[in-house]
Amino acid sequence: MRENSPAERLYNGIIKENPTFVLVLGMCPTLAVTTAAINGIGMGLTTTAVLMMSNLFISLLRNIIPDKVRMPAYIVIVASFVTVVELLLEGFIPSLYDSLGIYIPLIVVNCIILGRAESFASKNTPVASIFDGIGMGLGFTLSITILAAFRELIGAGTVFGVQIMPGAYEPATIFILAPGAFFVLAFLAALRARIQDKKPKEEQHPVHCMEGGCATCGNKSCSGKFYDNTEKK
Repeated sequence: MRENSPAERLYNGIIKENPTFVLVLGMCPTLAVTTAAINGIGMGLTTTAVLMMSNLFISLLRNIIPDKVRMPAYIVIVASFVTVVELLLEGFIPSLYDSLGIYIPLIVVNCIILGRAESFASKNTPVASIFDGIGMGLGFTLSITILAAFRELIGAGTVFGVQIMPGAYEPATIFILAPGAFFVLAFLAALRARIQDKKPKEEQHPVHCMEGGCATCGNKSCSGKFYDNTEKK
């Protein structure tokens, strides 16, 4: 994939640099609001909307905002979009607004949003920045929704309010409390790392490639890149 293409930015946010399981950012809402799957997807989509719009505006203004005041400027931009989203939630989805509570205004200081503003949007084009925001937002949404679904299933026997476990199931209420959030997060992060470790690694060149170059290599599938697979002393 071409660097900074829409597909590459989406893949980067959802898989390669997932903000929850890889970068471990935004832990406050991740651990606090994921007691139910509906809260997870609500917080994720809310953050995605703010992240997408703030990335776009910061990229558009990147050559105008003075370097000395860039962080205060970023916070003003993010806070403006958070206020808009908060008012929309309060007006149209009051139940979700009540569930998320104080964590909606705290999106302003979410490390994911400020981190992407500083590291990507302020240095790249508006198109790349908006897709970076969408990718990171979807990665965050997917992660915390899965986390919330696990917690709700084990802690209450339901997912999105629908009864999944049989009536005889005794819910482990610790999973909808704060310690349960840490347990499930650690398990899912370890599972992701385990799956990542099992992926086949790129084939390395034989030792004689390193000595004689590609001309002496009989490997037809050789990528042409050199890898030192000799044991380092």
